[in-house]
Amino acid sequence: MPRILVLHGPNLNLLGSREPDIYGSTTLADIDRQLQALGSELGVAVACFQSNHEGALIDRVHAARDDGTDYLIINPAGYTHTSVALRDALAALDRPFVEVHLSNVHRREAFRRHSYFSDLAQAVISGCGASGYAFALRFASEKLAGIS
Repeated sequence: MPRILVLHGPNLNLLGSREPDIYGSTTLADIDRQLQALGSELGVAVACFQSNHEGALIDRVHAARDDGTDYLIINPAGYTHTSVALRDALAALDRPFVEVHLSNVHRREAFRRHSYFSDLAQAVISGCGASGYAFALRFASEKLAGIS
């Protein structure tokens, strides 16, 4: 069974209570449960990991080299605009990934419009709220199945 790793960056543990007008009322636990249920429907194993620490996210990307991860979905959150180190870890991993953002970063502050990850990603999903993760999972499972 193909394995997809979902990485959530800093402050996403506060979903549901943090700026719900921007990020919605769905919690991170809700998103993870929905992704695991959808993964079962699609025939892929889904593992989820969140950290507020850049090094922990990098360590998890490194671990994906040897744990059977076939594809990644990442919401780098605030690290989108700052983390060359996380970008380098993903480039070294040599696995395809989708970059996800809950809000439409292009309708927000100018600094949020630059991503260190988008040029490496197979796709970028932005502004679809929690549904963006499901879109990314469907896309990734189709790619792994050779459908698209």
